[in-house]
Amino acid sequence: MKVCNTCNKEVTGDYVEFRCPKCNKASIVRCFHCRQTVKPYNCPECGFEGP
Repeated sequence: MKVCNTCNKEVTGDYVEFRCPKCNKASIVRCFHCRQTVKPYNCPECGFEGP
């Protein structure tokens, strides 16, 4: 089960998953809604905040 790093809701279907652009250690999961509304996310490893 994957959850969005921003809203903590379970993602099914339309989402993206990528490595943190700063530390490249943590996996960031973003749901469609949080991407569309440009809500910030935080890396659980290094604390990097992205758009």
